Amino acid sequence: MRYGKFIEMMSLEKLKSKHWRTWLAVATVAFLAVEGSLLATIIEQRNAAEASLIREERLAAKEVKVIAAKREVHTTKELPPRTTMSEFLEDQGLQAGDIQELVQDTRPVYNLAEVRAGNQVTMVTSGGGELREVGYEIDRDHMLWIKKESNGFRPGITKLAYTVGVAGVGGTVQNSLFGAVEAAGENDQLALKIADIFGWDIDFNTDTQKGDKFEVVVEKKILNGKFVGYGRVLAAEYDNGGHDYQAVLFHEPDGQSAYYAPSGKAVKKAFLRSPLRFAAPITSRFSYHRFHPILKRYMPHLGIDYGAPVGSKVQAVATGQVVFAGWQGGGGKEVRLRHSHGYETYYLHLSRILVHRGQHVNQGQVIALTGATGLATGPHLDFRVAEDGRFRNFLTLKLPPARSVDRKDWLAFQKVSDRLLGELASVREHSGKALQASLRPQPSAGVSAQ
Repeated sequence: MRYGKFIEMMSLEKLKSKHWRTWLAVATVAFLAVEGSLLATIIEQRNAAEASLIREERLAAKEVKVIAAKREVHTTKELPPRTTMSEFLEDQGLQAGDIQELVQDTRPVYNLAEVRAGNQVTMVTSGGGELREVGYEIDRDHMLWIKKESNGFRPGITKLAYTVGVAGVGGTVQNSLFGAVEAAGENDQLALKIADIFGWDIDFNTDTQKGDKFEVVVEKKILNGKFVGYGRVLAAEYDNGGHDYQAVLFHEPDGQSAYYAPSGKAVKKAFLRSPLRFAAPITSRFSYHRFHPILKRYMPHLGIDYGAPVGSKVQAVATGQVVFAGWQGGGGKEVRLRHSHGYETYYLHLSRILVHRGQHVNQGQVIALTGATGLATGPHLDFRVAEDGRFRNFLTLKLPPARSVDRKDWLAFQKVSDRLLGELASVREHSGKALQASLRPQPSAGVSAQ
């Protein structure tokens, strides 16, 4: 009952008496005591609630810090052109001392001075921004991880765990093999693989025609659900102006792998059909009576001129040994290779030589870059071949024969060949219906599984 209500209950007459005045004073004191106790209780409860809220906020803030310390943030970027790893790490906020220690601790495992632009670098930090680990993509198969520890950095190289799937890809050439492969939803690496397989029979600089068709059965590497590169081409077919070339990969019992035609003859021959892979038209052919554009007189031109921009890669058409590498008068910078069976090849007007005299080179190895040195009206490669000291027309030269599947391995080869050719036919059937035919061939004798 409130004090006001209490007063209303008392008549004015009663309040005038001394007895009632005493009673009222006592009642008032009692009432105020009760009210004060209630107010104190309310204040106490409010203070307790505020203290509890403060404690909860402090605990929550502490928990956030713990979670941030445990959480990992992964940031992946490509290494920019003309940027060292040290410069990249500095841009990410690392201190110079930490960078120097990281580079030194990593050197016994991997030299970070050899990083390449375009490769991915992954920074692993805590939620609070503290460095945990640095990852560098060495190549498509290996990753360098540099872990931050209390006493420095601990490096290690891991082999990437890919899932390898198999797919069939086919397409039709309109302008180039590169364009056809791109139109099929693939990248340049597949075009290069096709050129490597058929480069002994087809000069992709000059022989490619509109309407040419290709089909391949190829392994694809998948990492974290994403395509990251190609594995082996298990089988391939290329129709060049109605001339059909086929190749299947056969893993021989002795451990060697090679591509063979269905007949059993090796696709790889002693010589490639061109010292350049792509996009290099022939500007001058082999001739005993050609008008020289600089000397202004008719004279023999005992080679093939390929029009190519300065800096194009020149490959050895066959395995051999460098017998000359340097300046050779009108030929400018020149490389000469000696091969088996009395053959020599010449590469003239180079801008840069990448081999030295006496060096052994493999077929397909890049030995130089094209240029316009010596007596040259413009950038090109003058390529020549000699047999037993006599220059020959490389375009019509009958090259050494290829080896064949060993007779004892013929049944195993035939089994592999029949299966892979069947899968190529499946790719052909999908042509025009889908960019890719999904294939999952089972490993069998002659082809190793991965």
